[in-house]
Amino acid sequence: MAGHSHSANIKHRKNAVDAKRAKIFNKLARNIMSAARGGGPDMDTNLKLKYAVEKARAANMPKDNIERVMKRAAGGKEGADFEELTYEGYAPGGVAIMVTCLTDNRKRTAPDIKYAFERRDGNMGSTGSVAFMFDFLSIFVVECGDHDEDSLMELALEAGADDIRVEGEVATILASPTNFLAVKEELDGAGLVMLSGETGYMPQNTVRVEEKKDAAKILKLIETLEENDDVQNVYANYEISDEWLEELHS
Repeated sequence: MAGHSHSANIKHRKNAVDAKRAKIFNKLARNIMSAARGGGPDMDTNLKLKYAVEKARAANMPKDNIERVMKRAAGGKEGADFEELTYEGYAPGGVAIMVTCLTDNRKRTAPDIKYAFERRDGNMGSTGSVAFMFDFLSIFVVECGDHDEDSLMELALEAGADDIRVEGEVATILASPTNFLAVKEELDGAGLVMLSGETGYMPQNTVRVEEKKDAAKILKLIETLEENDDVQNVYANYEISDEWLEELHS
């Protein structure tokens, strides 16, 4: 999930993410399996698979888990074939949302996503209805540690990143999607603690949420979408105060 305060959201939601780690690892495993079946199990020749594995590593998925999925994928084509889909819509307060999915049955997934929007006072839109509000980027969220903003900026730029946003104890580092692997390698080499790393959608501008009740509805909609096994990621352009985030995530 990505909003204006992407790293702040990561921080506030870390405990909730930890509680759902098994579900997250299952989604990452599905992503690895799909990439391997589509382009083969060799990461040297299958860039999509390499991205999927590096994303799993960035989410601290255990090495043993990753290796088990790779062995299953190398074992053959048996099982479901997955399709990548993206859905767009609006949450309360005019907040734009993008939902990326990996599914073996689009006839199941589309109605489920539509129902989730409607159930939580949102509206699913047509293709292109909100995509123009987002940029597709490499997004890394790291702990600042002993680094101040200037040293983090220098480190990120040397790693090949284009921008960095420091918020408290965490920072969001942005780069071209084609530079994901190179930038991640440099950040790992610098010893930064990575909370997440992905290629995903970042909003160009944000919508400030003025009502706490709308903030609660937005977060509940995102949570409902993320609970769907077919959903890989949810991105939104909201701006919610840290105080409300803390209260609503507690």
